[in-house]
Amino acid sequence: MFDLDRWQEIYSSLKNNKLRTFLTVFGVFWGIFMLMVMLGSSSGLTNGVTQGMKDFATNSAFVWAQRTTKPYKGFQRGRRWHFTNDDMRDIRKNVHEISVLAPRLQGWGGDGSNNAVRGLKSGAFTISGDYPDINKIDPVSMVKGRFLNNVDILQKRKIVVIGNHVFDVLFEQDEDPIGKYIKIQNIYFKVVGVIKPKNPNINFGGRKDQTIFLPFTTLQQTYNFGDEVHYFAVTAKNGVPVSQIEDKVIKLLKKRHKIAPDDEQAVGHINIEKEFKKVDVLFTGMSALIWIVGIGTLLAGVIGVSNIMLVIVKERTKEIGIQRAIGATPRKVIGQIITESVFLTTLAGYSGLVVGVGLIQAINLILLKTGADTGMFKNPGVDFNIAVISLFIIILSGVFAGLLPAYRAVKIKPIDALRSE
Repeated sequence: MFDLDRWQEIYSSLKNNKLRTFLTVFGVFWGIFMLMVMLGSSSGLTNGVTQGMKDFATNSAFVWAQRTTKPYKGFQRGRRWHFTNDDMRDIRKNVHEISVLAPRLQGWGGDGSNNAVRGLKSGAFTISGDYPDINKIDPVSMVKGRFLNNVDILQKRKIVVIGNHVFDVLFEQDEDPIGKYIKIQNIYFKVVGVIKPKNPNINFGGRKDQTIFLPFTTLQQTYNFGDEVHYFAVTAKNGVPVSQIEDKVIKLLKKRHKIAPDDEQAVGHINIEKEFKKVDVLFTGMSALIWIVGIGTLLAGVIGVSNIMLVIVKERTKEIGIQRAIGATPRKVIGQIITESVFLTTLAGYSGLVVGVGLIQAINLILLKTGADTGMFKNPGVDFNIAVISLFIIILSGVFAGLLPAYRAVKIKPIDALRSE
């Protein structure tokens, strides 16, 4: 391995065939470079998506009422219906596996018309009536003030918590909104808090930064919603799959509102646990595809190295014959060929690895320095262990690339080699 003469021969061979050497190693360089770039990009996409929903309760589900699609007990299909406060009490009483139950009432918004005013400023926002427990399912960060509490619910206080975009529209940047009033549908409410979303990639009923949160009971009473509830958010206790309580809640609601048990469309629902598993499977599949494409590209480069080594062996037929004639063992000949092959692939692969990782790190540094809002792409990078594994694959590929030419070389009989031109 550390034979100086051997390395001088390798250097001389590469120096005398610069173009061939470059074209040979470029395939390996490009394969490992693309693998690093794809892995880094995949990491950035994974980080962006998972960080945008990392604080969301994964053991949760949402259910809401939809039109019935089947007649049942005297009711026609196409019937409109809605959840009620009694449903909430019945769910708490009968579904014991529930950890958190948070009803929500959706007010106005989404049609583009202004529904909130403060002085000369106005805007169109989502109005949402909530219980404090919604913050256990879809938590937010408090920028100023506080979130809704149970006293707000019991006393039906006329207070609001606003999203940071609502603050930007209705207030000056250096203004303290706490204690100030905004008018919603001609009724004044006091601002007690400003929030910023922790999970910007998950939004139910509208973007949280553009939402005005009222106490659930306040919205019901002040705007004459009666006992109406628009949807329920639930989480399961530890060790209980959320699909179990989801099924129980849906069956209970159908029974209470005389909905056909086999009417699959009457109750809308989404299981967050299942959706998160789908995301995990998606990213696992994407990583597997990246490795397949990257290894395939690298393999093409390695095959190129192997072919060139066969050409080199053919060119050195007489040289190999002389070495064998003066006593060189097959092991030494094989070692020489494999050493050159490993050197070529390692040099090219390591260069591709360094350039690929360097490019990803440069992109990450630019994103951090500029403070760009990349949304679903954050902190791209290549894990150190992945880089080590890639380097090992490069070296191993060099060994395999040199095996066939090496064995071809030792099969040459010294007398035949000396006769060759």
